[in-house]
Amino acid sequence: MERVVGTIARGLRCPIINKGDRIEDIVVDSVLKAAEVEGFTIQNKDIVTVTESVVARAQGNYATIDHIAKDVQAKFGDDTIGVIFPILSRNRFAVCLSGIAKGAKKIVLMLSYPSDEVGNHLVDLDTLDEKGINPWTDVLTEKQFREHFGYNKHTFTGVDYIDYYKSLVEEYGVECEVIFSNHPKTILEYTKSVLCCDIHSRDRTKRILRANGGEKIYSLDNILSESIDGSGFNEAYGLLGSNKATEDSVKLFPRNCQPVVDNIQEILKEKTGKTVEVMVYGDGAFKDPVGKIWELADPVVSPAYTAGLEGTPNEIKLKYLADNQFADLKGEELKKAISKYIDEKEDDLVGAMEAQGTTPRRLTDLIGSLSDLTSGSGDKGTPIVFIQGYFDNYTK
Repeated sequence: MERVVGTIARGLRCPIINKGDRIEDIVVDSVLKAAEVEGFTIQNKDIVTVTESVVARAQGNYATIDHIAKDVQAKFGDDTIGVIFPILSRNRFAVCLSGIAKGAKKIVLMLSYPSDEVGNHLVDLDTLDEKGINPWTDVLTEKQFREHFGYNKHTFTGVDYIDYYKSLVEEYGVECEVIFSNHPKTILEYTKSVLCCDIHSRDRTKRILRANGGEKIYSLDNILSESIDGSGFNEAYGLLGSNKATEDSVKLFPRNCQPVVDNIQEILKEKTGKTVEVMVYGDGAFKDPVGKIWELADPVVSPAYTAGLEGTPNEIKLKYLADNQFADLKGEELKKAISKYIDEKEDDLVGAMEAQGTTPRRLTDLIGSLSDLTSGSGDKGTPIVFIQGYFDNYTK
């Protein structure tokens, strides 16, 4: 029978994961149970993806405001701390900021504008134009910002993040001065001790600060990069990728994930005889067209994956072939011609015209985005995603 379905992504329900649970066994059992109940057959090159959240929960990788504060105090002492370029998020940064404030004497909070790194806007671009403000050259105080733009609440959360972040700092009796600039060097006019809170541009930010007289320069991946009084930690990412757990604690990005994916692959091989690829995923790498938010607030889409997920797709554009090489063909003749072309395609199509318009992104970023959109971040209860047919093409 002719195959009529391509890629399938299934969100799999599993038990609530708690500290100490063996995540590998839960994932494997959930996949096997789903296959039995839903009646699908596990095949070679199928993909199992597991959200980072449940891996971190199983690891018990948590830390409190006090743990954050102690690490910040150890690194900065009594210096005024420049906290620069944080993202605007109650889930991602609010608890971290509380911990930073508890370990500080004074904070100068420097926000990028019109939006943060991942697209949360403080003000829209049209308003900047109307006011004649150039975000690449103009540095604003809080008073100047309010005079120009007033009080604005986030489109989705209804939060005025300027007031909110300032209140979190002042809750600990810490003075907080807010400024707005997109230039890292601006903060050096206020302090030489800086905590860079940007995610994907952090290395550049630190390099600029150190080259221009910065003295104590750290980024979020340097905070809780080792355990503080028995806390969780992440040696590679520190606080990056953390999420709010409670009002005074965060769940950190999972650590040491490679053995997890390798073990899941090995157990599935033992139980099914099939080689299934496995990855741990966090945020997908996509942008919301309405809210203008770029989803990737984690340091990477995937902290660990099996070898078969390395690389980028090597695909050709079917409609390009149909409109060009085989424009005079139709029906079964066209199908056979395109199938033959796919079977004989080169191993590396970079730069080839027939590959234009395909997605030049890493497999893990594409599959992570698919998984994140499938599982969601709310109450679906499907932290495992089982994907079939992803590597198949028109001929298979």
